[in-house]
Amino acid sequence: MPITPMDELLAHQTPETFDQVYTSDRNFYDRYYFNLHTKSEALFLVFSMGQYPNLGTTDAFVCIVYKGKQHVLRCSRELGSNRLNATVGPFAVEVVEGLKTIRIHCLDNAHDITFDLTFDGTAPAVEEPRTVMRKGARITMDTSRYTQLGKWRGTLNIKGEQIAIDHDNYLGVRDHSWGIRPVGESEPLGIHINEYMENYGFFHMWAPMQFEDYQIKVFIEENADGSVIVQESVKIDSYEKGGAVHQMGKPRHAIKYKSGTRELESAELRFDDENGNPITIQCQALTCAYLAAGTGYFPNPEWVHGQYQGKFKLEAVEYDVSSHDARKELGPLYETIVRFESSTGEITYGMFENLSIGSHEPYGFDSFEAVAE
Repeated sequence: MPITPMDELLAHQTPETFDQVYTSDRNFYDRYYFNLHTKSEALFLVFSMGQYPNLGTTDAFVCIVYKGKQHVLRCSRELGSNRLNATVGPFAVEVVEGLKTIRIHCLDNAHDITFDLTFDGTAPAVEEPRTVMRKGARITMDTSRYTQLGKWRGTLNIKGEQIAIDHDNYLGVRDHSWGIRPVGESEPLGIHINEYMENYGFFHMWAPMQFEDYQIKVFIEENADGSVIVQESVKIDSYEKGGAVHQMGKPRHAIKYKSGTRELESAELRFDDENGNPITIQCQALTCAYLAAGTGYFPNPEWVHGQYQGKFKLEAVEYDVSSHDARKELGPLYETIVRFESSTGEITYGMFENLSIGSHEPYGFDSFEAVAE
């Protein structure tokens, strides 16, 4: 394989050039995720870009929930050998200052969605617990991820409507993850069809929130019976307060789902702070981005992360999210903007990500089809 500009760096960890990753597993990926939101239900934007070296593809999307519609602009191209090329059609990611300031932009295109946005971290990026899952003897997920909360500045155009973005009104979170998880076209289940027939289930929630002087991040994943795969609650002081990271107590959750779905309506999160004092966070849903609808996060015949779409493809899709009936088939991955109210009296706004598929005994789900009453 060819050398690339990335090979000039004193950063190699194997004898291979940087266009070759450490494993031949087709599911290796490397992905950016960003979200931007107001302190209300007015506007919610999610942007993501991924590379899939063993599939030879890279793709990106922006998902904007605004005025009762979910707009998705998505693009895919052949990856090539230069992993430093973080552009996909009109989309680009620029690291202005590592682990602090990142610029994302979308240039002019036929679908009239453009932006030039800069994320400024308000506290240090923090590494999350590594997630490892197996099916039988095979590793199906082995991922690392770091997360950072911050504020946004820049400009956004949605179908001709220009919106100024500033630190006072627009918050968000970003993450960068890499490793192995299912990407590309779905693989045959083989013997693992038995697992899906026998009470398979997976529960995931991720809730980063930023208060005035500190931030809290709660991360939980569970099996069908509620046993823990990974869990963490962490407090991160803002840069102005020194940026210290404090591990907190075991997080617990009590979620109320919207009727007929597994979409969040409200939740209560409980944990002890770094000094052992009990904290309760009340979470009230405001608006939601449905990432299983059009963005590639779940396999469908048209678009999935890493799927080969030809040398280049750019397209837009749109969904009506103005009513419960319109939204209820758009699960199961929900990015919900919520109002967080702490038992300390502090109030803020942020994102509560939840995914529940298959069985999950703590909430009475006993099949893939089960939903809240």
